[in-house]
Amino acid sequence: MSNNLPKVAWIGLGIMGSPMSENLIKAGYSVTGYTLEQDKIDRLVAAGGTGASSIADAVRDADVVITMVPASPQVEAIAYGPDGILENAKRGALLVDMSSITPQTSVDLAKNAAEKGIRVLDAPVSGGEAGAIEAVLSIMVGGEQADFDAAKPLLEALGKTIVLCGPHGSGQTVKAANQLIVAVNIQACAEAVVFLEKSGVDLTAALDVLNGGLAGSTVLTRKKDNFLKRDFAPGFRIDLHHKDMGIVTDAARNVGAALPVGAVVAQLVASLRAQGDGGLDHSALLRSVERLSGSQV
Repeated sequence: MSNNLPKVAWIGLGIMGSPMSENLIKAGYSVTGYTLEQDKIDRLVAAGGTGASSIADAVRDADVVITMVPASPQVEAIAYGPDGILENAKRGALLVDMSSITPQTSVDLAKNAAEKGIRVLDAPVSGGEAGAIEAVLSIMVGGEQADFDAAKPLLEALGKTIVLCGPHGSGQTVKAANQLIVAVNIQACAEAVVFLEKSGVDLTAALDVLNGGLAGSTVLTRKKDNFLKRDFAPGFRIDLHHKDMGIVTDAARNVGAALPVGAVVAQLVASLRAQGDGGLDHSALLRSVERLSGSQV
């Protein structure tokens, strides 16, 4: 293992964090990981990483700290306080937060970290579980050019499209726009699926030909089998998309941008969650269209 590479601490080994951290190990990085579930730490160790007993233990010697947790409260919980990243990482370390959180949380984190001599990038991702496993994620980054340049080789082990979008928080703003487009796209696909099925058309054939034309999309390519098989095992949970629709509607209101269709889809995501489907993949928006169309779900 060539140890001129920066030493990495990875906090948060969920659906996205586990395969991403493993891709860094495959690229030759030394990765020390911490997460709440011991079996996820064991998985990292089996892949060639090192397990840590706490956040402080994980970040102490790290050159780069990468975080991948569900939402703003979790980012704040791992970053702040006596046991958090800012108190325990070394001066000059680079903190790359890959979680999807509010732009303001990222701005505040960067400001607080700067007081400790820690540099920060917000670097949320798009591409879901499959993109994480295949290392083809799209990574939208906010922060300083120099820090982006330093992080880029590492990010290239995780994704394919890696773009600095502007100052701190910009990555989160672009991610929020991403989640808006994805949710509206899934909803449109779901409506088409129910319409096609009720019309008695061969769904597999219909989705194939639609995906070859202007209606085609990465969403349809990735979610076609979910629709066809009604397989809603989560790549990306409705609960998390619900959180993201809250971020985008709130951020849009703050800047004076209207999201008329986004607001409707946000309500459909919220209603799906209220019906107990929060743990399912976001392609389960199909279930809410089926319910509205009188089908037993």
